[in-house]
Amino acid sequence: MYHSDTEILFPMRVAPTLRDLRGSRWRRLVDRAAQAPDSALDQLAFSLMMIRLAGCLTCHPDSYRALRGCTACASQVIRRYRGADEDLAAQFQRAKTDVSLFLSGESVLMVQAPESALPLGDPIRSAASPRGGRAVGDAK
Repeated sequence: MYHSDTEILFPMRVAPTLRDLRGSRWRRLVDRAAQAPDSALDQLAFSLMMIRLAGCLTCHPDSYRALRGCTACASQVIRRYRGADEDLAAQFQRAKTDVSLFLSGESVLMVQAPESALPLGDPIRSAASPRGGRAVGDAK
């Protein structure tokens, strides 16, 4: 059964709860996105960044993440993120560029983060291989 805090993709209402989980650069980033008007570029980029980091596309109704709720999931993702706040700021800038290009019609939006965008050792897994192992049919 879904937790009352669970949505299909990262909800911006959760952003302020993430504010104090990291350093001052992260706090400024969260404040900037949370204080932006609804559907502003900063809000869209922050949501896209969190969707990529939390793997929202692979969450489903009976998953542990969905049962815990979006606030708990997002908090855990940010607390466990192994990169520095500067890496998160770079992820945000990358998402902002991606959203801008998509809105201008110049690009297709890739919601799943490319592996090269993730810091080494980050627990995020590709959609093709949700458990981090080889996908079915992958060469050994």
